[in-house]
Amino acid sequence: MAEQNFVDYVKICCRSGHGGAGSAHFHRDRFTPRGGPDGGDGGRGGHIILRGNRNTWTLLHLKYRKHVIASDGKPGGASTSTGASGKDVILDVPLGTVARDAETGEIHFEITQHEEEKILTPGGRGGLGNNHFKTATNQAPEYAQPGEDGREEWKILELKVLADVGLVGFPNAGKSTLVSTLSAARPEIADYPFTTLVPQLGMVSYRDHKSFVIADIPGIIEGAHEGRGLGHRFLRHIERNATLLFMIPCITENIRKEYDILVNELRQYNPELLDKPRVLAITKVDLIDAEIVEMLRREEVPQDIPVVFISAVAEQGIDELKDVLWATMNKDAEESGF
Repeated sequence: MAEQNFVDYVKICCRSGHGGAGSAHFHRDRFTPRGGPDGGDGGRGGHIILRGNRNTWTLLHLKYRKHVIASDGKPGGASTSTGASGKDVILDVPLGTVARDAETGEIHFEITQHEEEKILTPGGRGGLGNNHFKTATNQAPEYAQPGEDGREEWKILELKVLADVGLVGFPNAGKSTLVSTLSAARPEIADYPFTTLVPQLGMVSYRDHKSFVIADIPGIIEGAHEGRGLGHRFLRHIERNATLLFMIPCITENIRKEYDILVNELRQYNPELLDKPRVLAITKVDLIDAEIVEMLRREEVPQDIPVVFISAVAEQGIDELKDVLWATMNKDAEESGF
């Protein structure tokens, strides 16, 4: 049921409101039978706006709302009165939501702050009333601007998970098992690829009542940056994690090669991902003895990042992993003296 409720991609048709027409009215009263132009401006059409909401975690509420329509602006009136603007439509979205054009793929913006508002589809401008067009040679213009048409556009909203630690690994690397061990989250666990189809978030308790959020990103495969497997759909979640925890089983034929493949997938998708702090966890060490662990530590694991040997099932190395992750996440703050 949780997987059905987590929606991280929607495509919606947005139609903003038309601007109201300007008025071509002339001032008239009992003492002024032929007054000058006093037509007011039309009101702008309604915008379609995205608003960040930290209490929202999914785009489920937009999954079946294929058409979002804002109202039109009202026409201008006499006495240079401006018509009312069309009512805006405000869509609450989770933090980490990216909006882009469905046809061109152009990214418009990303919502990252609570109550941050950005216009997704602007409404049409209201037309100017005839009051704006009077001149010394034309003191009674009989025309006014029509309102600007609204826009009808298809937009794509994509959600990137926001977490302190994101798990990176091939399917069946033990990511879901680790999340269930570290937190109260209960992701589906089974011995077949792509058990995890949506990101799972878990709150990890640490020392002195501290905590951090960990995200179980669905497993990637070689060629994911080209869209293979579940590809781009899940790689984008990694972008919104502060620290990356690579996970490789100890029974892998070549640990260093698998690590290099994972790093290359991230590099091909977005080179900036490699600027994030990294930790490597060698998993399932309950299947090997201490002598093999030491051999792997000396000969196969990378030496340029922190490495922790763990078993989520046997709960080996879990406290050490928490310590390493916490130190890695807070390294910059400690170096800055905060």
